[in-house]
Amino acid sequence: MDIILHVADDLILDRAWARLLPVSAFTTATSNAAGLYNTSSHVPVVASHSSAWSQLISHIPHPPLPDELLTSPLVASETIASAWPRDYLPRQIISVFTLTLVGIHVLYFLFAYLSYKYIFNHEMMKHPRFLKNQIKLEIQSSLKAFPLMILLTLPWFMGEIRGYSKLYDNVEDYGWGYFFFSIFFFLVFTDYCIYWIHRWEHHPICYKWLHKPHHKWIIPTPFASHAFHPLDGYAQSVPYHLFIYLFPLHRKLYLGLFIFVNFWTILIHDSDMITGHPLEKVINGPAHHTLHHIYFTVNYGQYFTWADRMGDSYRQPQSELDPLLEVKAAEAKKAKVALGKEQ
Repeated sequence: MDIILHVADDLILDRAWARLLPVSAFTTATSNAAGLYNTSSHVPVVASHSSAWSQLISHIPHPPLPDELLTSPLVASETIASAWPRDYLPRQIISVFTLTLVGIHVLYFLFAYLSYKYIFNHEMMKHPRFLKNQIKLEIQSSLKAFPLMILLTLPWFMGEIRGYSKLYDNVEDYGWGYFFFSIFFFLVFTDYCIYWIHRWEHHPICYKWLHKPHHKWIIPTPFASHAFHPLDGYAQSVPYHLFIYLFPLHRKLYLGLFIFVNFWTILIHDSDMITGHPLEKVINGPAHHTLHHIYFTVNYGQYFTWADRMGDSYRQPQSELDPLLEVKAAEAKKAKVALGKEQ
């Protein structure tokens, strides 16, 4: 997240914050500006000719302003900087929340739409258990969950930005061997953690109010990938954030893995039941997760099948379990009924 924040500051946010909370709203560039401004009490000095917006925001708290800004002749005539610098915590929190909210919408709609258009079998929408207006409901559920999920995730992001994680920048710090090993380690660690979180969410104590909203989509589309109760979605995301506080991970690699996680989450919700591929017994793919949505208590894993095998919750995808067979059977029944009426 710190990479995204830094790039966004360079491209957009520095200018946006300078317009929203300009230094000129808090001080006037007179010869005695530095003397008039009380840097210890953070009380602003606003010129009598300040705009209505400047007067409105002039009482917003901010850190002490540098002397060079207080005495600059440019401050009175134009916005050169924001009174909230890049490292000011309230600015970082608002910026990260905004960037994450925009980013999750972009990733969700982009990947879900591509999966829906090019991978998802639209015949599945004829399934007897496919809900009326289901795609609309899936999208509404996702959009409703995003804001609270992001608020809950903010402490993890802020800890990362403030330097408390074990993210590193130089591959040489740990070597290329660890760089590639950390990819596998990240996937195994998060997969095992999510397995137990997911399985716990199926416990009767919390299933009905926490995880059942996601199982409303028995025949899911890619748009169901993020259609969780906010606490459910957050709980299953915790291992991804926890990892970088326990183990070193390259900063850019973490960003790439985070994008991959969102893509994979969408991919396994396409109700696909293609079976017989070589990695089927190792990789927990769309077919495995389709069975999870149909039978509820099998295939809790995210990427691999080993945790389900160890936990005795694994179910092997088989062609005869394909929900598309129910679609064809329902259509055949309708055709038979229609033919009978004609006769």
